[in-house]
Amino acid sequence: MERIMVIGVSAGVGKSTFARRLGDHLNIEVYHLDTFYWRPGWVEAPLEDFISAQKEVVSHDKWIMDGNYSHSFNLRSELADTIIYLELPLRVCLYRVIKRLLSNLGKTRPDMAKGCNEKLDWQFIKFIISTYFPRKKEMKARFADLQKSDPEKLIVILKSKHEIEGYLLNVIG
Repeated sequence: MERIMVIGVSAGVGKSTFARRLGDHLNIEVYHLDTFYWRPGWVEAPLEDFISAQKEVVSHDKWIMDGNYSHSFNLRSELADTIIYLELPLRVCLYRVIKRLLSNLGKTRPDMAKGCNEKLDWQFIKFIISTYFPRKKEMKARFADLQKSDPEKLIVILKSKHEIEGYLLNVIG
C-alpha cells in the first residue's frame, strides 16, 4: 500500500480523518481533494487546475488522497494500488456533518482549502441525502469493473465504525 485512494459514500463518512490516521501510521503524505477543488470563499477552482494538482500528486511514488470527485476518479484509480471505501449509514453521515459544523464553526478545517470556513446549508444536506443511495449502487458497479480490469488492485470496503477501527488497528500493527 503506497498509492491509496480514500473515498466514501457521502460527506461526513470520515474520509479525511481516516486518511490522516492512515497517513500518520504509514508515514505517507495525505492530500485532501477539497484543498485542490476549493478556493477561498468557496469558489470552485477551474477544472484544469483541479486535475493538474492531482496529476502532480499521482506522479509521486507514495500518496494518500481523500475525496470523491467522480469526474477525476479514473485518474486516481488507475494509479492507486489500494482503494479504501467507507460506507456508513446515512444517519451517521448526517450526524457527523452537523457535529463537524458545530466543532468548526467560524474556522477552516485542516482538510479544507484556506478561506473556506465551515458552513452547512440546506442545499448541501439535500445533496447528501439525494446522492447517498445512488452512490452506493454506483460504487458497487465501479468496484466490480475495477476488479475485472485490474484483479491485483486492493479494494477495501468498510461499512461500520467497528470495521474502520479494526482495519486501522490491523494496518497500524
